[in-house]
Amino acid sequence: MTERPGFDWIIPAPQAAQGCCDFLRETMAASGLKRVVIGLSGGIDSAVSAGLAVRALGAENVHGVYLPYRTSAPESLADAQAVAAKLGITSELREITPMADAFLADVPADAAVRRGNVMARCRMIVLYDVSARERALVLGTGNRTETLLGYATLHGDAAFALNPLGDLYKEEVRALARFLELPAAVLDKSPSADLWEGQTDEDELGYTYADADRVLHFMIDEGLGDAQLRSLGFTSALLADVRARVRAQAFKWLPVPYARVLDRPMPDDAWLARKD
Repeated sequence: MTERPGFDWIIPAPQAAQGCCDFLRETMAASGLKRVVIGLSGGIDSAVSAGLAVRALGAENVHGVYLPYRTSAPESLADAQAVAAKLGITSELREITPMADAFLADVPADAAVRRGNVMARCRMIVLYDVSARERALVLGTGNRTETLLGYATLHGDAAFALNPLGDLYKEEVRALARFLELPAAVLDKSPSADLWEGQTDEDELGYTYADADRVLHFMIDEGLGDAQLRSLGFTSALLADVRARVRAQAFKWLPVPYARVLDRPMPDDAWLARKD
């Protein structure tokens, strides 16, 4: 069997960190605000996003929020608190169980995805309220792999004001976590949205993020067809699943369509930058 390609194509961590931090500084300067609020899950993505924000904006301008549900793994909260302590940021605990359960009473217990979406949206309601209180912007944590595969909840974890990780694959986020010297527990744990007991991202997907990263890079970034991808060692089943997910989930990242009756223009960057 052909050995699958490695990760020699990923962005070096110092370069990725510089690009992400430049983006954060420029975007915050344009917003007129100084602070960001981030939901800290205890996972690698939120830890890296927070770490980059501290590097770019200073720890005093980053506020973390822990948003557990009653079925959340206890170690998730402990890991999130370890990240906040490592980064030296302020933080608070906001339990979402009461607000989520009020809605979930009408959602069947076996409707795991629906229930998970409710929890993700409850978390974002809290984050946006905290951001209003703090006069801050909500910082996103989703990476390119999750975005392309649609592994996010609209108006949940896919809702944010700015996101430093959106152009980075999961393996590039892992490299950044090592570069930022984040706690080992965060680096080593299995990725999980922690939406129900025992849930892991890779179990849900049916393959590893490492495989997803490689397929997405060569399929989308390099534009290789299936025959070329199979010659690199990827199975037809894996390629078919990834391609189907990208196509089916594109609505989550494409602009929301609306009727263009007169095709009126929206203000562009040049118009917004005008001083008159």
